[in-house]
Amino acid sequence: MEKKVIPFGSAMGMKVAFSTAVSVDVKSVEKIIWVSGQVSFDEKGNIVGKDDMYAQTEHVIKSIQSALAEFGATLDDVVEVNVYVRDMSRLKEIHEARLKYFKEPFPTSTLVEVNKFVHPDALIEINAMAVI
Repeated sequence: MEKKVIPFGSAMGMKVAFSTAVSVDVKSVEKIIWVSGQVSFDEKGNIVGKDDMYAQTEHVIKSIQSALAEFGATLDDVVEVNVYVRDMSRLKEIHEARLKYFKEPFPTSTLVEVNKFVHPDALIEINAMAVI
């Protein structure tokens, strides 16, 4: 599958892990996968990385990665993420973790600050859409 992207550029003054737009030729699509919003829960329902935005972001991305693998997809197949955070000032930590896992061409992204999540210690939630 070939993805075409419009890179975001440098308007935020730091390297970011998203593109302005992504295009995929529909004729080449085998499967579309939607991954629900992931919070940094361990297998017992406890938050991983309490008060640590980087650790929570990393755990959430790994959860997305695991869900995608069930369908034969990888993070390279992600074309869109929606990111919800409790504290927008921690954007650098979020993108440091995202840049560790997402490679160019980056997916598109929406980032929104919210008041709270299903668990009071959650700092971030991410959902994703992938195309293979």
